[in-house]
Amino acid sequence: MNDAPAIGFADPLNRIAVGASDSYSRTVTDADVVLFAEVSGDDNPVHLDEPWAAATRFGGRIAHGMLSASYISTVIGTRLPGPGSIYMGQQLRFKAPVRIGDAVTATVTVREVDAEKRRLTLDTICTVGETVVIEGEALVMLPKP
Repeated sequence: MNDAPAIGFADPLNRIAVGASDSYSRTVTDADVVLFAEVSGDDNPVHLDEPWAAATRFGGRIAHGMLSASYISTVIGTRLPGPGSIYMGQQLRFKAPVRIGDAVTATVTVREVDAEKRRLTLDTICTVGETVVIEGEALVMLPKP
């Protein structure tokens, strides 16, 4: 019997080190905002009603903060650490609004590896150009091989 791990089932701990980083970028569309409102139930007019939003401090519609934050989940679940990862916690600080048409880049960087517990502490950040729109920290559990 062959004891080698099956392809695709190598232990992710063997390829993750402090400082490892990956990103995901997406341009926010009107459809994204409308669909996120439907899925989440958050129909705040600052996201959906241009005349209403124009009278706010933002001067127009903005995307849901959690829509941009969901791009962090995309990185964690598909890239770093990748499939099978379990999100255990996330702290977020919303720093600036995201508008329809903005290209948001979510970046995850490994700050700490706890090999015994199979957990990673990740620095998380979302940017639009050079502007930080979200920053925070995530705790993730790695799958067993």
